[in-house]
Amino acid sequence: MQLAEFQNNFQAAHAALSKVVLGHAAALEHLLVALFADGHVMLTGVPGLGRTLLVKSAAKVLGLSFNRVQFTPDLLPTDITGTEVLQESADCRTRSFRFFKGPIFANLVLADEINRTPPKTQAALLEAMQEIQVTAGGERYDLPRPFFVLATQNPIEQEGTYSLPEAQLDRFMFQINVDYPNQQEELEVLDLTTTSYKPEIVPVLGAEEILPLQALVRKVIVSQELKEYVVRLVRTTRPGREGAPDFVGKWVSWGAGPRASQNLVLGAKAWALLNGRHEVNAADVRFVAGPVLGHRLVCNFAAEAEGISSSKVVQKLLETVR
Repeated sequence: MQLAEFQNNFQAAHAALSKVVLGHAAALEHLLVALFADGHVMLTGVPGLGRTLLVKSAAKVLGLSFNRVQFTPDLLPTDITGTEVLQESADCRTRSFRFFKGPIFANLVLADEINRTPPKTQAALLEAMQEIQVTAGGERYDLPRPFFVLATQNPIEQEGTYSLPEAQLDRFMFQINVDYPNQQEELEVLDLTTTSYKPEIVPVLGAEEILPLQALVRKVIVSQELKEYVVRLVRTTRPGREGAPDFVGKWVSWGAGPRASQNLVLGAKAWALLNGRHEVNAADVRFVAGPVLGHRLVCNFAAEAEGISSSKVVQKLLETVR
């Protein structure tokens, strides 16, 4: 597949989504980068900003099968993965178990408000996200490829929620913060949603076309110098380690692990391709650094007291590390 074809596919998908989802240009770009780089995504933001619409529209535009799971306190792991049911034959002589697939069996799965269900159910996603399979009754069932989990979290109303373990958060390539639209964008939303106008969503790709796009991303060139920059950037997030700035020791309890380096490189490769280049540069790494590192840094009470978020720490690191 040629570079021009990759760019055309991205631009077509981006243009189609932009007709439906208004006011989230950066979120759109980061979402498409993650999908082309074969990564899972966490979407955060207050209710009513169109996160669910963004995910559903992305599935339609990319020609992917889609399922939505609304996470609730009483949701069970089998409600996600599927369950075995004992069935009797028509002549009532034999019985056997049959596996009924759960909503996880789709190309794109929306885990809506994932922090509202207990850890046991959250963990049901772990094997699926890492191994692209589920296990039930001792049998393994492969999930369709490509496979993406897009989860949402509500940053307010934390009562009765269950924070995701750091090990599970680390499985998400990006955490994308969906912010409020500006005034002009909000006016456009009103124009499009309070009339009879309904934008038509036409698929521009298919599941079988996305797989070679993902393979092409991994062929993008990354220089040794840039690899060293990525590793240096990630290692400076770890307090008490050599090279970590003083402000990291002051504000951060735990830094990012090696998976952050991998995702920085893959995300930067995808962004380089989408900009018509076969080789990654430092600007590509900085473009994906926020979504990759933000949810992997655990800030301490000192940072909270000073109003310092993990995204601010990442921004300060990008200004410091060269």
